Amino acid sequence: RLHRPNYILFARYSTDKNEAPYEPLFDAFAEDGDFGNVEAKFQLSLKGRLLASEDRRWGLWFAYTQQNHWQVFESDISRPFRETNYEPEVFGTYHPDVDLGGWRWNLLAFGYNHQSNGRADPISRSWDRLFVEAAVERGDWVLSARAWTRIRLGEYEDDNPDIVDYYGNAELNALYRWRGHTFTLMGRGNPATGKGAAQFTWATRPLLGPLRGYVQVFTGYGESMIDYDWRQTTIGAGISVNERF
Repeated sequence: RLHRPNYILFARYSTDKNEAPYEPLFDAFAEDGDFGNVEAKFQLSLKGRLLASEDRRWGLWFAYTQQNHWQVFESDISRPFRETNYEPEVFGTYHPDVDLGGWRWNLLAFGYNHQSNGRADPISRSWDRLFVEAAVERGDWVLSARAWTRIRLGEYEDDNPDIVDYYGNAELNALYRWRGHTFTLMGRGNPATGKGAAQFTWATRPLLGPLRGYVQVFTGYGESMIDYDWRQTTIGAGISVNERF
């Protein structure tokens, strides 16, 4: 099944491109290494159910999400993939089906999440988390909250020891459907450091089969793993297949 949004942004503009982590590579391999402010971005996200109770209220799932940032317009540097993030996770779900003052509590999820960019030093980034998530819905609204704690597996050199300062430990999401259009808003952060991020998306009515026009606006830290400590605002347009956070 589809998991998180599956989309492609044909063009995504950044107000402040992040070249700092790549400078050692540019010095070694490129005479005129320079990323463009406009690139393509796409995400593939799938899940499969491993186990389920007879009434399907309990389930065990495996999911995989991959996000790519592609410098497709930069022919001078051979159109490289600037960043690819890999995110497998294993999680359990429970459907309480409980009424909470007009809101329906339909989801409780908990599990393990790994995220990395699969690169070697000096641009390696990774972390592991345990998370819990709950979601409620009412009419055209869906609200969710996710909290996590970082875990360290084994002894290894941490490439991003301060990642929680920028990503925080929690995330809030809202989804609203209106006349066939879908709008989402995400916010996450760390109150202790005053850092975080927000993202707004708009998916139009279906244009062709399941394909919808799609606009994504992001501001803050951590649009990708390599950018976890880099603040920028981006806006991109393309198409999406499914709606979710």
